[in-house]
Amino acid sequence: MAELQRIPLVDVARQFAMVEEEAGGAVLEALKSGAYILGPQVAELEREIASYLGVAEGVGVASGTDALFLSLKALGVGPGDEVLTTPFTFIATAEAAANLGAVPRFVDIEEATFNIDAALLADAITERTRAVIAVHLFGHPADMEVCRAICDERGIPLVEDCAQSLGAEVGGRKAGSFGEASAFSFFPTKNLGAAGDAGMICTDDAELAAKLRVLRAHGSSRKYYHEVLGYNSRLDTVQAALLLVKLRHLDEWNSERTRIASQYDAHLENVVTPPVKPGYTHSYHQYTIRSARRDDVRKSLEEAGIASAIYYPVPLHLQPCFSDLGYSEGDFPVAEKACREVLSLPIFPGMTGEEIELVCAAVNGA
Repeated sequence: MAELQRIPLVDVARQFAMVEEEAGGAVLEALKSGAYILGPQVAELEREIASYLGVAEGVGVASGTDALFLSLKALGVGPGDEVLTTPFTFIATAEAAANLGAVPRFVDIEEATFNIDAALLADAITERTRAVIAVHLFGHPADMEVCRAICDERGIPLVEDCAQSLGAEVGGRKAGSFGEASAFSFFPTKNLGAAGDAGMICTDDAELAAKLRVLRAHGSSRKYYHEVLGYNSRLDTVQAALLLVKLRHLDEWNSERTRIASQYDAHLENVVTPPVKPGYTHSYHQYTIRSARRDDVRKSLEEAGIASAIYYPVPLHLQPCFSDLGYSEGDFPVAEKACREVLSLPIFPGMTGEEIELVCAAVNGA
């Protein structure tokens, strides 16, 4: 029997091949410079990403998780504070709060977008709430108008978790430009991916950016003088050099993701495809369908040699590491239902028409 054609969930090697010569030259130049820590390419990338978002400052850090952690730290979140966020996201969102001694508190999600239900946010705020983290899950922005208004009314900082949403928009304004801080991940599989871990925090607040630069470098603004206890979380120069090259292609690659998503929308049957709210632009970091027969659909894909993934099989409030928070099954029914139904399909720049057709055939044949 002939070996099944394998279609990966994402193909970072195929994407790198599109910029190999350009990226290789940029990385080699960074290596030859010897400026491996916070070299000039880091500052250039910080400026470029901030400009792309329409904000004043970018602060490169070691990962998207660090971007969340340091954002909360710089905003004054600490032991005993509460941080409101969604139970349907990667653990880093709540982990960042918990590792500061704060208490993650969850708000259920919208069924359509998988994002925090902004209509439930105001009632979840208590006198101990110190920050709200809105996640733009899979690349569809959360309801920034309502989240921003509630946070302004209550005097609570809004942090945007933009790990999956670089390039997405709300009313023509980039996701990542609404909060006091926005946290980005450049993990290799992201829309803008490094060759390892990397991240950035963006903000319009120059004072906050200055705090972040001190925190990322052992609490120091000048070498061997430490104003506060900090961390070692710096974006490597080599990663910044690669990301600068890829950034020039980001809009083109996001457009390609949108084209693939449109073909899925048109040809997939008997599953719920991801809607896009009017006035919103989706970055399609993931193309995530819903089906009550999710396991059958996944089996059909697997038999056809097609990768898929479940993001996420267990909501955060039911994770063992958060058992002390006192939540139980049924507390956030929309998120729990999503965990039973979601399935992410292959989507990446360079994906062929034939591959898209094969994915659709496997889903429709389940």
